[in-house]
Amino acid sequence: MMDIKGKRVLVAGLGKSGMAMLSALNGTGAAVTVCDDKRRDSFGQEAIDRLERSGADCRFGGRPREDEEFDVLLLSPGIPPALEFVRTAAQRGAEVIGELEFAYRRGKGKHVAITGTNGKTTTTSLVGAMFREAGLDARVVGNIGIPVTSVTGDVNDESWLITEVSSFQLETIKDFRPLVSAILNMTPDHLDRHGTMESYMRAKANVFMNQKEGDRFVMNLDDPAVVGLSRSCKARVVPFSRKGELACGAFMKGGAISVRGDDGALTALCGAGDLLMPGAHNLENALAAAAISFFAGVDPAAIAVALRTFPGVEHRLEFVGEVHGVRFVNDSKGTNPDASAKAVEAIDGDIVLIAGGYDKKSDFGGLIGSFRGKVKHMALLGATAEAIREAASAAGFSNCVILKDMEECVGEAFALAGPGDTVLLSPACASWDMYGSFEERGADFKECVRRLEGV
Repeated sequence: MMDIKGKRVLVAGLGKSGMAMLSALNGTGAAVTVCDDKRRDSFGQEAIDRLERSGADCRFGGRPREDEEFDVLLLSPGIPPALEFVRTAAQRGAEVIGELEFAYRRGKGKHVAITGTNGKTTTTSLVGAMFREAGLDARVVGNIGIPVTSVTGDVNDESWLITEVSSFQLETIKDFRPLVSAILNMTPDHLDRHGTMESYMRAKANVFMNQKEGDRFVMNLDDPAVVGLSRSCKARVVPFSRKGELACGAFMKGGAISVRGDDGALTALCGAGDLLMPGAHNLENALAAAAISFFAGVDPAAIAVALRTFPGVEHRLEFVGEVHGVRFVNDSKGTNPDASAKAVEAIDGDIVLIAGGYDKKSDFGGLIGSFRGKVKHMALLGATAEAIREAASAAGFSNCVILKDMEECVGEAFALAGPGDTVLLSPACASWDMYGSFEERGADFKECVRRLEGV
């Protein structure tokens, strides 16, 4: 537990994580200050009411004064530790941690921590379904949209916190120790914040930095970057592979998702064709989830049921509808080029792709290279539209148009598509230039499709 009675605490960032931490601080006896770059009038009335009831000293539209001193800084994931006010506070002796670490110190329960560049949300949700199918008290939390702090007051020692963790969250942990951790894959992402691929990978590797020999680390044996990271892990490494049979871990055998335990016994769980989620990347997600759950002690029969019945997650290759023979698929969760490339590969038939968004300094060459004749046209929007068009042009792909918003993109994509084609929203970018979240972007896409259905 974290004793902060009488301490001066700054909560930086008032999104979901910041508000959850503020609620958890009620009654602790801490002197709480909160700050956010946004102005007061950008918050809804419900949030303002919560802030006023908390009794915290609220700072909107800015950061703490230079002369203020704090004992503890609690950072929301969107607040980089490299910001000057954070570094100054640390130099003055303040402890700087994030919401994940704060929740870990506060609560009971057993943690599973799942990270990687792509597939985190699908894998985390699938693991949660496996645990629940087995009758376990499992909470799916973290970067998936539910702050860990929001559930830590409602769990016990037998509860499982199935936690999606991002590189932003892992930057600010100190003691956080999951019983089972996992890294699914590693491709360049968030370089606007981390600066280099090496720094990004170091942040991801923090997921296992406090694990001990009796813990488990599940890793993708088919990803050389993940294999390289695993060499510094003290936990017992459990591999999964789509490409070869393993002495221990999760793999494909005879067309079935299978696991082999520590004792060498083989258990076939589910045929690959029985999965409801399309694409080779989702087969990898299923293998990872099977390994995580099996080596956490979940009943294999429950794992098998979840594999066969899990429908996927909203905003990830989500079928939205069909208009005059044209299918519409929402992959708004495709927030980097590698994720969108996997979405393109998972779709059968010709594609009109809607892409573009917030600039994370990504390289779009790999996305264009994934087209292989399947993508007929691109409708581009957002801050990266021109950069994506330039990458496409450099690769000899010229069927691009830049439009102002989602409604124009959906309308143009529909006009360019023919019966049997798929209009795929997979932006290859974050949403923050035009939307508050990828969920908001996906919802806008679906609303635009619904309006088309009357055409």
